[in-house]
Amino acid sequence: MKSMTYRLTPRLFITLLFMLFTLPLRANAAEVNLRVYSSLPDDGYSAHAIWFNRFKQNLEQRLPGKIALNYFPNGMLGKEADAVQQVRIGAIDMMISGTSIWATLVPEIGVLDLGYLFNDNQQLGRTLDGQAGQLLSAMLAKQSNIKVLGYGFSLGARNIYSKKPLQSPQDLNRMKVRVLPAPNFIATLKSMGATAIPMPGGEVYSALQMGVIDGVEHDAATVYTSKYYEIAKNATLTRHIYNPIVATISQAAFQRIPQNLRDEVLAAANEATLYERKIAAEKEIQAMEKLKAAGVIFSETDRGYFRQQTLPLQAAFTAKYPQAKAVLDAIHAAAQP
Repeated sequence: MKSMTYRLTPRLFITLLFMLFTLPLRANAAEVNLRVYSSLPDDGYSAHAIWFNRFKQNLEQRLPGKIALNYFPNGMLGKEADAVQQVRIGAIDMMISGTSIWATLVPEIGVLDLGYLFNDNQQLGRTLDGQAGQLLSAMLAKQSNIKVLGYGFSLGARNIYSKKPLQSPQDLNRMKVRVLPAPNFIATLKSMGATAIPMPGGEVYSALQMGVIDGVEHDAATVYTSKYYEIAKNATLTRHIYNPIVATISQAAFQRIPQNLRDEVLAAANEATLYERKIAAEKEIQAMEKLKAAGVIFSETDRGYFRQQTLPLQAAFTAKYPQAKAVLDAIHAAAQP
């Protein structure tokens, strides 16, 4: 029999090397790889990162080697407004964000941004775990092609941080306050009496320095990490908005998860949500203590006055978005002990 010889060409050599190094990787590869978006940094004062890291840890324990998560924090995959569209069409698999940004696709979820809707995080949690949360999740699924994995908490209520103290609620009438560029945030601050100035977060510090704004409304953790306290030394505990975060997955990505793994994924997400809520409360306390140590003066205010000022916003919102009426009714029902 005639012997056969083979010439090892450079191209064949490279191909063999590729096979040699990728076969072990393929053997150990996860069944599902998911890309996860967040607009916030990956640090201990990010509600998004707290939820994500716990979820990842839970999956590693429950489904070792089955699900791989690739985290893209700090807006690495683009602007948040663009990311919601990418999740909707399945180009990005998962997203952790504030609920507010989803109002660009599902306006009714903006109901959660109405001022003085919640007294505390306990009421917010009951709302999101009950009928109101179910209604909103169904709207998101239908109109945005996503599945809600859990509703978490921001790192505390939003308060007013200003260069001059608020001696009375009426003092807010003379203040220009930076507000999150979301319709009901703007409407809430206006109804409270402030001149609401929407602007990106990256411009706030310099705007405070130059006197473009007199103050900012935000949670204590963000005020601390963004160093707004270096200029705005007065904190008025308005507690006007408790805006939640939401972890979502595209329907296309969820369908890629094998049927026998989905219950474990959902259980991992649920535990991560409960964990994040607990840590959020602790982070708010820690941030406030650090702000006090940095010289910030905290004061109470007449929240009842502000509540009355913002009350008409609820009727106006449900008149514009009738489907939100059932959600608002469920929120009020959850407020009852």
